[in-house]
Amino acid sequence: MLTEDKVKSKRTHSHGSAVDIGMLRREVKEDHDRNPAWTLDNAFVHWFLKAFLVSDDELAARAVTGVSHDKGVDAVFIDEGGRRVFLLQGKCHLGEKPPLENRSDVLSFAQLARVLTSAESEYLHYRTGLDPLVAKKLDEARNRVRRRGYQLDLYYVTTGACSSPLKDESEAVVGQVAARADFRILDRPEILALLADYLGGAAPPVPYLDLRIDAKGVVGSDGVVQRFDTHSGIESWILTMTGKDVASLYATAGDRLFARNIRGFLGNTAINEGMIETLKREAEHFWYFNNGITIICNSARKTAEKGQAVLRVSNPQVINGQQTTRTLHNSPQHKASVLVRVISIPRSNRDGESAFEQMVSNIVAATNWQNAILQSDLRSNDARQISLEREFARLRYRYMRKRQTKREARRQFGTQHYFWIKKEELAQCIAACEFDPDVVRSGKEGLFKGQYYDGIFDGRPIHEYMSAYWLGRVVKRNASGYPDRAYAKWHVLHFLWGHLGRELRKRATSERFRTECERNRWSAALDSATRLAYLSALDFYRNNRGPGARAVDISNFFYRSNQHLAFDKFWRSGRNRRRSRTMLFLSKFVTELSTE
Repeated sequence: MLTEDKVKSKRTHSHGSAVDIGMLRREVKEDHDRNPAWTLDNAFVHWFLKAFLVSDDELAARAVTGVSHDKGVDAVFIDEGGRRVFLLQGKCHLGEKPPLENRSDVLSFAQLARVLTSAESEYLHYRTGLDPLVAKKLDEARNRVRRRGYQLDLYYVTTGACSSPLKDESEAVVGQVAARADFRILDRPEILALLADYLGGAAPPVPYLDLRIDAKGVVGSDGVVQRFDTHSGIESWILTMTGKDVASLYATAGDRLFARNIRGFLGNTAINEGMIETLKREAEHFWYFNNGITIICNSARKTAEKGQAVLRVSNPQVINGQQTTRTLHNSPQHKASVLVRVISIPRSNRDGESAFEQMVSNIVAATNWQNAILQSDLRSNDARQISLEREFARLRYRYMRKRQTKREARRQFGTQHYFWIKKEELAQCIAACEFDPDVVRSGKEGLFKGQYYDGIFDGRPIHEYMSAYWLGRVVKRNASGYPDRAYAKWHVLHFLWGHLGRELRKRATSERFRTECERNRWSAALDSATRLAYLSALDFYRNNRGPGARAVDISNFFYRSNQHLAFDKFWRSGRNRRRSRTMLFLSKFVTELSTE
C-alpha cells in the first residue's frame, strides 16, 4: 500500500527533458510490438502518420503498406476533405549517429511523382510486380491526382541525415511535374521536433496560418509591432485582426489549433456570455474589453497576399484565447477587432525542446486567467496525461485530460470510444486506494499537486489504473440511494483495494475484471463484499461518533486524518460482526476471477 512517505520511491514517469533518439526508439518499438508483422520502417512510418497527418491510430495503420514488394511506397494516405494525396517512404535509423541518406533512394522516390502522373503505359510498366494492395492504393491515388485535381505530396521521412543540395535536387525533380505536386524531406532534427510536439499533445500540427493584419486606425506603422530578444532568441509580434478573420482561423485549422491549450471550450461561462453580449451590443468596443489571443509558433514572416498584409506563422498554436476564438466563430461579428500577440520560440539549441516546453507552459499559466485556472488544468498537457490518453484510446476509452463541456467533448470525439473517464475521477480512485482517504475528501484539485500527483500518475501499467477505476465504480454504485454511504465511499474503496489490490494488479486478472465491468456483469460476490464493507464502516461510525448532542456528524467523521487506520483496527476487533462473511465473499470473488 502506498503512503505519502513512499511516494518518492515509486516509479516516476520521465517528462520535461529534451527529446532524443532514445525516446523515438521507444515509440517505434511500441508500435512494432503491437504490429510484429511490420518492419521497423513500417512502424516508424505509422508513428509519423499519427504525429503529422492523422491522429486516429487505426486510420494511420490502414495507410501503411507493410509489405515487401512496395517499391519504396511505405504508406498511402488520401485526405478526401483536404483533397490531397500523401505518399510516404520511411527510413528508420535508431542509432545515436544519423547516417547520410543514399542519393539514389531519395531521387528514386521523388521520381514517383512523375510516374504517378505519367501516361498510362509508363504507369502500368511501373506497376508491374507491385504487391496487389499497394497497387490498388496507388491506383486510387493516381485517380485522385489526374482526374480530380488532388494535390500530390511526397514525404521522405528519415531519422538519418540529408544534405541541403540533395533536398534541393529532389524538390526540383518533383517541381517539373505537370500536376500540383510537392516533395519534402524530413530528417532527424525535424523528426525530433515533431516528436516533441507529439509528446506534448500538439499533433498532428497545423502547418501554417496567414494572420490578416488589420492596420485600420494604426498611426505611424504598418500595423505590426515587432520585438526581438537577443538573449533568448524569442521574436514577438503584436497586431490587430478583425473578429471575422480570427473566427476564420478556427474554421481553417479546427481543434488542432488549441492542442497546447490547457482546457477545451468551456461553453456558457460568465466570461463567454459576457463576450457574446459585447458582440451583440457594442462590437466596436470588443478590442478594449477583451484580453485578445496569444499564438506561439515556430516562425513568422510578414508578407502580402493580393494586397493584404499578412503574418504567416508556421506550426501555430493558440495557447490563450480559445474561448475568444471559438466565441467569435460561433457569433460572427464584422465590427469587432481583436488584439493578437504572436510569439516565436526557438527550438534548435541544445536542450531546446525542454526549454521550449517550459516557456510555453509558463506563458500558458501566466496568460489564461479570465476563466479561472484549476490545478488540474495546469496538468492537462503534462506528458503523463498525454501518454495516458493514448493508452486508454487503444482500449476504446476516451480519457478526458482537459476540462470542457460534455457537448464539446461529444462534438470533438464522437462515439468512437465506448467509455469516458475524467482525469479527476481517475485521480480520486487511485488516491483513495493508496493514500489516506482524507486526502481525497479534502478536494480533487489537491491531487494534482506535488507528491500526490507524482504518486498517482507514476507510469504504472494501464491495467492497474483500470482496476482501481472500475473498483471505484463498483463502490460508488453500491452507495447509490444510501446517503450515509456516500460519506464512507473512499474508505470502503481503500479497504477493498487493501484486500484485492494484489490480485487486481495482475494483468490477466485485471483484464478479466475490466471486461466484466464493461458488460455490467461483475461478480455478485464483489457486490456482497462491498455492501458488507459499507455496513462495517457505518458500524464503525456508530461505535465512535460519541454520545448525544456531542456526537460527531457523519459528514465530518470520515473527514478525519488516519481514520482508515482506526477503521482497520475496528475491522480486526471483536466488535466487528461482519468480518467473516465479508472475507468469504472477497475470497469467492478472487477465486471466480482466477478460474475464468
